Amino acid sequence: MAEEEAEAGKLRRQLRTARMEAFSDGIFTMACTLLVIDLAVPSGSTHLLHAVAGQWPSYLGYLVSFATIGAIWLAHSVITEYLDHASLWLMRLNLILMLSVTYLPFPTRLLAEYIREGDSERVATTLYGLSLLMTTALLYLFWRYAVHAGLVRPDADEADVQILTRRLTPGLIAYVALIVLGLVVPVAAVVGYLAIALYYLVPLGRARRRRHDRRATSDVPGAR
Repeated sequence: MAEEEAEAGKLRRQLRTARMEAFSDGIFTMACTLLVIDLAVPSGSTHLLHAVAGQWPSYLGYLVSFATIGAIWLAHSVITEYLDHASLWLMRLNLILMLSVTYLPFPTRLLAEYIREGDSERVATTLYGLSLLMTTALLYLFWRYAVHAGLVRPDADEADVQILTRRLTPGLIAYVALIVLGLVVPVAAVVGYLAIALYYLVPLGRARRRRHDRRATSDVPGAR
């Protein structure tokens, strides 16, 4: 009887991931929308073409941040596809991750405003890099906790789990290196942040498709 009650309590604590995924998708969408709001040309500009071209720091910040948020969203989507269920602690970690995502438009705006302003440029670039590092570190923690807590699907390929873990790790080291580089060459660091986002986008997209193909094949009678 005690074992049955314990098992029933365990099942009650297991939460479906659907609501967490829907909430997260809304946050990602909102963060990307906030990025584009900051794109503007100074009012009263007499030479519109020059004014538009002069806003290149805003375009650069928008591109890097959008690519980064897109990469985080894609990685988050891949992770949730591997989850069998969620737990309250995982959902709390997800809330903290979403907090970090919604914060990104602020350092993006600082970067656009101060990237050509001497010492302020270094401060803005450093804050921007730290924000990206924090978001990526929280995503890594989100995944590692899911694995450690046994929330991954029982049928998940162990090799795929290890590959995803390895894919998330290099970004942390790269961000630290680029934050240091940003103290000397801020623009080069920002371009490096874009390269990291692209690094995440392409391979993780392929991993998601492979996962989807395997699940589709396993649902076909006689596929095994």
